Amino acid sequence: MSAYKGGIASRRLKAVILAAGEETIAEDGVPLLLQPLGDVKVIDHVVSNALQVVAPEDLFVVTPRPDSEIEAHLDTPAITTIVQEEKLGTGHAVLQLAPLLADYEGDLLILYGDTPLFRPTSIRGMLNRHRLKQAHLTLLTAVVQEPLPYGRIIRDAAGRIIDIIEETEASPEVREIRELNVGAYLVHAPTIFTTLESLAPSPMDGDYRLTDSAHRLIRSGKRVDSYQIYDQDEVLGINTREDLTQAAFILQKRIYRPRRHEELNVIAFGTGGWRAVIGEGFTLHNVRRLCQGLANAVIRRNEEAQGVLIGYDRRFLADRAARAAAEVFAGNNIPTVILDEDAPTPLVTYATAKVGAAYGLIFTASHNPPEWNGLKVFRSDGSLLPDEEVRQIEAEVNQLTTSDVIKIDLDLALDADVVQEQDFSNEYVDAVEHLIDLAAIREAGLRVIVDPMYGVSQLTLGIILTEARCRVTFINERHNPLFGGRSPAPDLEALRLLMTHVRNEGYDLGLATDGDADRIAIVDENGDYVTVNDILLLLYWYMHEVREERGGGVRNLATTHLLDRLAQRFGERAFEVPVGFKHVSAAMVKHNALLGGESSGGLTIRGHILGKDGIFAASLVVEMLAKTGERISQLLERVYAMTGHLYAVETNVPATPEMRVILPRHLDALIEQHAAEPIRIGPYPVERISTLDGTKFFLQNDNWALMRFSGTEPVLRLFAEADSQEKARALIAALREQFDLTGPLA
Repeated sequence: MSAYKGGIASRRLKAVILAAGEETIAEDGVPLLLQPLGDVKVIDHVVSNALQVVAPEDLFVVTPRPDSEIEAHLDTPAITTIVQEEKLGTGHAVLQLAPLLADYEGDLLILYGDTPLFRPTSIRGMLNRHRLKQAHLTLLTAVVQEPLPYGRIIRDAAGRIIDIIEETEASPEVREIRELNVGAYLVHAPTIFTTLESLAPSPMDGDYRLTDSAHRLIRSGKRVDSYQIYDQDEVLGINTREDLTQAAFILQKRIYRPRRHEELNVIAFGTGGWRAVIGEGFTLHNVRRLCQGLANAVIRRNEEAQGVLIGYDRRFLADRAARAAAEVFAGNNIPTVILDEDAPTPLVTYATAKVGAAYGLIFTASHNPPEWNGLKVFRSDGSLLPDEEVRQIEAEVNQLTTSDVIKIDLDLALDADVVQEQDFSNEYVDAVEHLIDLAAIREAGLRVIVDPMYGVSQLTLGIILTEARCRVTFINERHNPLFGGRSPAPDLEALRLLMTHVRNEGYDLGLATDGDADRIAIVDENGDYVTVNDILLLLYWYMHEVREERGGGVRNLATTHLLDRLAQRFGERAFEVPVGFKHVSAAMVKHNALLGGESSGGLTIRGHILGKDGIFAASLVVEMLAKTGERISQLLERVYAMTGHLYAVETNVPATPEMRVILPRHLDALIEQHAAEPIRIGPYPVERISTLDGTKFFLQNDNWALMRFSGTEPVLRLFAEADSQEKARALIAALREQFDLTGPLA
C-alpha cells in the first residue's frame, strides 16, 4: 500500500465483514454464507477481498453467536471474530467493534458477508478514491439497468451525494433512479462509531441501520464520495438458491474473460505452452517469475548439473526475454546455454534432447498474431511438459513476487561461464539430413520456393535444400517482428503470394513454415494449396510404401479419419489423442508409431525429435517427390484411390465468457439425452459421442463433427469431415444453429 501523507489520507486501514446472519437457503441447514460458491464458500470470497487491502490481524468478522459455524469455518487465529448477540441491525453490528478500536484513528472498510462478487479492482478503486479525496465516507455505487431493492443515490446538480433513499421509503420517481448503494463502505472509524452511538433505532423495525449513519454523515457536511463499479454482476447479493446459482455462473464467466490472466498477473499454459499479449501478460517481470519457478523445479530434482537450454525466435522481445531467463537460471546456480541467434523451435527441441538439459526453453508464440509472445518448455527428452507438471509449475509461479526472483547480470554470468552461448544449427541440420536421402534429391534437380513467413526457417532449411542441390528461392525471409502485419500461420489465405509464384514461375513445389518453423504447409506444382490432412496422408503412404517402414499413425481428434483408413489398408492401427503435440508424441512412444501429426500443421516421424518439425517435414516432402518422380497432385490421386475421399471444414467462433459456461451445459444435456435416445446433428444421426477433448460427434462412414475451445486463443473451434464439401459445411452450419452460435449465446 502506498504511504499517503497528511490529514485523513494518512490513516491506517482495518476491515470488518458483517456475517451475523444465519439464514439458510437449503434443506441441509447450512448457513447461507457457508454455501459453496465455486471452490470455496460464499464468505471466503468476501474474506479474500478484504485481505487484499488489510493484513489478517486487521480483519474483524461479526458472527451471530459464540462458537458459530462461521467462526469455526474461518479458524484463523489472526482474524478476530466478534459476536453480535442481539440482532439489532447492521449499524449495531459495526458498533460491536467500538470497544476494540477505541484508540484507532484510521479508516474502516465495511463489507457484507452475502455480497461475494465485488472484484478486487473495485475494492482497491474505492480505497484509492477515498484517500485521494480525503473523504470521511466513500460508498460503492453502481448504475444498473434493472431495478433492484437497494438504496438510491440522490445527487445535487453538481453531482454531490446529498441523500440515500431506501427502496421501502422511495417514491415512484425515486425508484426510477438507477444509481444504487451496493453495500460496501470506507469510513473514518472514530466518525462512524460516534455517529452510530448517537443513532436512533428505525421506527419500522427497531434496527440500527448502517445506511442511517450514512444519511447523518451526508447531512452533517462530512466529506462523502463514491466509487462507481461498471460490472453489474458485482451487485448480486446471495439470498436465495437462485442467487447462488447465478453467482456461480458469474464466477465461471470471469475465469474465461480473455484478459483475466493479464489483469491478475496470472501465468497460465495452454496446449502449446504459455502465450500472452506483449505488455499485458507477456512482460519481463512474468518471464523472470516463470523461470524462477522452473529453476526451483530443477533444484528440487537435483538436476542442476544438467543445466537448461534457451532459444528464441524473431518475435518482439523474444531475444531480451531469453537473456532475462538466462540471468535467473544463472542466479540459481544452474548452468545455462543460450543460443547465439534466433532459431526454430524444432532446433531447440533437438538440442534439448541432445545435451539432456533439465529443461529446454524457446521464447515464441508460434503462429499467434504479432502482438503475442510466449514460451514453450521441453523436458530433457525434447517432449513438452505433461499436464500435471505444468499445473504444479503454474501454482508455484503465480505465488512468486519480484522479491522471490534470484538473478545475476548476464555479463557476470557469461564471465563466470555459468552461461554460455552456443550454436546448434550445424548439428541440427546434420540430424535432419541423416534422415533424408540427399542423393536422391540431388539427382532430381527440383525447383522449390519457400515462404518462411518472416520466421526462422530460412537458415536451416536453406542449408538442407541447397546441399541437396535444389534450385531454391525464398520469399518473406527478412526479419520482421510484425510478420507482414498478419499472423505467421501458413494457411490458405496467407500463402496467396507463394501460390502465385509457383503457378507463374513453374516451381515443382512451394513450401511454407510458420513463425517458429514447427508447422508446415505446401503448394503443389499447379499452385494449389494442399491441406495438412493431405500432407499427413502422403507422408504416411510414402514412409510405409516407398521407404518400407512399418508402424501405425497417431493423429489428434481434429485430424482426418482418412489416416485411419490408410492405416487399416496397411494392416496398421491409427490412434486418436487430444489436441496438443505432447499427446501425439506420447502416443507415438507408447505404440511405436511410424508417424504422428495434427491438422494444424505439425508432424514428426519415429526416430526424430519428440516434437513437430516443419523443417524436417518440408525436407521429407522434397525427398518424396525426388524418390517417386511424381508430382504432388499425382501422388494424392494414388492415395485417394486407396482411401476414398473425405472433405474437412473448419471455422472459429469468438468464445465469449458466457459461451464457455453455457455451451458445456448444453452439451452435457445432449450427451445425457443421447444415452436415452438417438440424437442428430442437423439431419445426420449420431452414432457415438466422445468427450476426450471438447465434444466430438461420430456419424456414419467416418463422418464427424467436433466442438472444442482453443487452448491458446479465445475462440471456439468447429470442425467437420464428411463425404462431400457440402455435407461438411452443412454439419458446421448445423452445429452453429443447434447451439445458437450465430449470435450471442443465451
